[in-house]
Amino acid sequence: MSRFFIDRPIFAWVIAIIIMLAGGLSILTLPISQYPAIAPPTIGISATYPGASAKTLEDTVTQVIEQKLSGLDGLRFVSSSSDSTGTAAVTVTFEPGTNPDIAQVQVQNKLQLAMPQLPQEVQRQGVRVAKSASNFLLIAAFISADGSMTRNDITDYVVSALQDPISRVPGVGEVQAFGSQYAMRVWLDPDKLAAYNLTSLDVSAAIQAQNAQVSAGQFGGAPAVPGQQLNATITAQTRLQTADEFAAVILRVNPDGSQVRLADVARIELAGESFDVESFINGKASGGMGIRLASGANALETADAIRARLAELSQFFPQGLEIVYPVDTTPFVRISIEEVVKTLAEAIGLVFLVMYLFLQDLRATLIPTIAVPVVLLGTFGVLAAAGYSINTLTMFGMVLAIGLLVDDAIVVVENVERVMEEEHLPPREATRKSMDQITGALIGIALVLATVFVPMAFFGGSVGMIYRQFSITIVASMALSVLVAVILTPALCATLLKPGHGLTRKGPFGLFNRGYEASARAYQRLVGLLTRWRWAAMLVFLAITAGAALLFVRMPTGFLPAEDQGAINVQVLLPPGSTMERTVAVLNQVGDYFTVDEAAAVETAMTISGFGFQGRGQNSGIAFVRLRPWDEREGDHLRAAAVAGRAMAAFSKIKEATIFAVVPPAISELGNASGFQLQLQDRGGLGHEALIAARDQLLGLAAKEPSLVRVRQGGLEDTPQYKIDVDREKAAALGLSLSDINATLAATWGGSYVNDFIDRGRTKRVYLQGDAPFRMQPDDIDRWYVRNRAGAMVPFSAFSTGRWTYGAPKLDRFSGFPTILIQGEAAPGFSSGDAMATMERLMTTQMPAGIGHEWSGLSYEERLAGAGALSLYAVSLLVVFLCLAALYESWSIPVSVMLVVPLGVAGAVVTTLVFGLANDVYFQVGLLTTIGLSAKNAILIVEFARELRLQGKSRFDAALEAARARLRPILMTSLAFILGVLPLALSSGAGAGAQNAIGIAVIGGVLAGTVLGVLLVPVFYVVIAYKDPPRPEAIAAQPAPAH
Repeated sequence: MSRFFIDRPIFAWVIAIIIMLAGGLSILTLPISQYPAIAPPTIGISATYPGASAKTLEDTVTQVIEQKLSGLDGLRFVSSSSDSTGTAAVTVTFEPGTNPDIAQVQVQNKLQLAMPQLPQEVQRQGVRVAKSASNFLLIAAFISADGSMTRNDITDYVVSALQDPISRVPGVGEVQAFGSQYAMRVWLDPDKLAAYNLTSLDVSAAIQAQNAQVSAGQFGGAPAVPGQQLNATITAQTRLQTADEFAAVILRVNPDGSQVRLADVARIELAGESFDVESFINGKASGGMGIRLASGANALETADAIRARLAELSQFFPQGLEIVYPVDTTPFVRISIEEVVKTLAEAIGLVFLVMYLFLQDLRATLIPTIAVPVVLLGTFGVLAAAGYSINTLTMFGMVLAIGLLVDDAIVVVENVERVMEEEHLPPREATRKSMDQITGALIGIALVLATVFVPMAFFGGSVGMIYRQFSITIVASMALSVLVAVILTPALCATLLKPGHGLTRKGPFGLFNRGYEASARAYQRLVGLLTRWRWAAMLVFLAITAGAALLFVRMPTGFLPAEDQGAINVQVLLPPGSTMERTVAVLNQVGDYFTVDEAAAVETAMTISGFGFQGRGQNSGIAFVRLRPWDEREGDHLRAAAVAGRAMAAFSKIKEATIFAVVPPAISELGNASGFQLQLQDRGGLGHEALIAARDQLLGLAAKEPSLVRVRQGGLEDTPQYKIDVDREKAAALGLSLSDINATLAATWGGSYVNDFIDRGRTKRVYLQGDAPFRMQPDDIDRWYVRNRAGAMVPFSAFSTGRWTYGAPKLDRFSGFPTILIQGEAAPGFSSGDAMATMERLMTTQMPAGIGHEWSGLSYEERLAGAGALSLYAVSLLVVFLCLAALYESWSIPVSVMLVVPLGVAGAVVTTLVFGLANDVYFQVGLLTTIGLSAKNAILIVEFARELRLQGKSRFDAALEAARARLRPILMTSLAFILGVLPLALSSGAGAGAQNAIGIAVIGGVLAGTVLGVLLVPVFYVVIAYKDPPRPEAIAAQPAPAH
């Protein structure tokens, strides 16, 4: 095939240009994201039960829904939470690769089975099903710059005018408003009600009757009488619209004609639908909405579409309303991709310099350099065809591929130049002869390199999704590299190379050549010494292998390295029973600290009271801190981890609350805090008290462990609760209905949704509740009355008593069991794997029977990744061995190639440990790359030595001659690869954690694999190839070596 293109170089260029055009057009259409869809698809179910306690909600809503969610395809687990604000959330998590649309339909169908069993009030409020992630893609906050709008005004506008348009933007999974729209609030006065002999049920019935929409029909409606000449619509009673109209609602008309209206017994106002959440931006009252990404959606495209839609809607904003984005995860995505693109350009430049140094001819150096854009652009085309995206993982694969893809072109150019020099042939003839010699070897080496990465593509779970990004990128670039090496590179060699070019003895190149030749002579003497003392060398090899194995099993483990994403989340938890006022005061201190003391690093701080990742309640709060751009935070002291560390120290002085400042995890879809997530489960049905006792015991034990820090409960502490006991016998004797008693309690203390009204053309809700002064203390319960069958008013004190108890404001379940989330981090000097191992030990040795655990979030994925790593290495090594055996028709020769693998592994392990990194997913990919490159170098020596043996040389002479002849191309390709990856190892900007992890592991592995490999591979060959060479006819069909 090469001869065809050597004679038709324009045809070769046409093919290359088509490949580049296809790739270039693909880049324009490929979606861009930080990571692919690594997080498993999740479907969220949310329901509301106003006034219900967490326990009531769990028993009547959450468990009912959970029990119906069986038989779903690809289900991983179900988790749920029920809190005392009346909100139930069920999250259904599926295996990665599950179609989220089909999953949502299946969940919706299962939910319909549960709907008839849910309380009527829950059904009235509606149950929502949505595809969504657990974290916020961005938060859009709104403030009144001129102070003309109150918080209620802002949140009403956000919910009424903005929430629906934004929820319809493609890619948006869920929009959560921080605040609520207006509602008509009817605040009842119990004393006035009693004076007029009225109850809350009377008020509710009057509003329902007089605030109604009536369909009255038409005059002359069909079917009409013959000759009818009139047709007109009849309008009758319509919904009320203003507070004055509600105030005029008639509750009773007395016999004397006097009337009792709603204004006589209640205060009516247009106010917030909910008062549970208050938000501030840099101390200013604000409204806002947190936007979650839909499962499988593209983060950058969705964020851009949201910003564009809000910019379009901002033309109609009220005067003075402004948008701020206190949380936005997309700048990190963009900058981290830009950083890798910059690294890619640096890598290409460094590879060019290395090739120029060794080839010492601009024409010869240009040929492999031309191969780089052709292969890289072609790889983008393959990614587009396979449905992948441009993300940090595929870009890392590109960087790794640069060093590998130039190898093929270098081998071709170097061999053509050798043939021209030794046989004095013109470029075209030399290229023909050279390609006859090395085409088979090129395909063989590419096949071996590709087979290292192919097994990665078949791993399941989130870690398999990561592996596949590298696998398809590197394998595609390897295939295209061979294609270019047999089509374009020979055509370029035949047209660009000039005869008579030799290595100069003058100038900087002459200095390099003299140094190289002296080193090569010393190397040959050393290899000769090692082959004579081969058994001593093998003992050294065994010692290196044993040391590498020992260090490998003791490496700290992890899933992904921590990243500075330009954000910090702060979780605030006050003692049980604390009021919103106290929570806001603490959050103000938190906000002031970041905006004043950390002003050099912090751009905005948004504080939200009544809401937190650990649960909702008046005593919980959260702060979203957005840091300044990375180029404004050059020093290490301005990095996210350093800022969070100082914040923790400062917040430890705030005694009124427990405050944790945490850096978000590398993959935000897998949690909202870095570190581990353990679900402490009551599997034995021991009860809530036993689970709380186990939690306290575990937290106490964890506090004593040196490998753990910031171990905390992920939920809310139990709080005092007031239990009202209704004496049913007394109630019956007094002629009271239990349903009336329960309805009165719900309406006056919990807040009752009556019906809807019209506000500025939009339907909003009417709520009935006791006014604040009449529901502050336990004694206030006695101020409320229920009417009995005789029409007499009976106070609550006549048939009920109250007592204080403890109860959970938030109840969680995981995989069908009651659970408490335990979060924590590894102490400095320890990895997340060490922290997880410590928690496992505490759980298995210290916890009572019936208490179990499961990992969730990042910890679950880390455990899966660790379990699959060894099998991944084993499968990759086995496939490489089998390919080599097939290639050389020998079982023994591949062994001499495979023995180089522990040398590369030793280098990768040592450098990773020296730099304080962990055995994570990037290390595993780096290790596989090291295996492939080390095997390739060994193949170059072993293959050449085999041919020399066939010519009659002894295995010692063959090994020495092969080592001498192949040293230069091995050093050139390895140095090109190392320098190509060097920018990753030296990176310090956004996304540096991942770049350092993969760069350091690969450089250490390839460096050790190359240096030790060129010394010990000849020894391996001498030890393994002790038999006489095979008969010539047995190897007649085998590929010739690369010279």
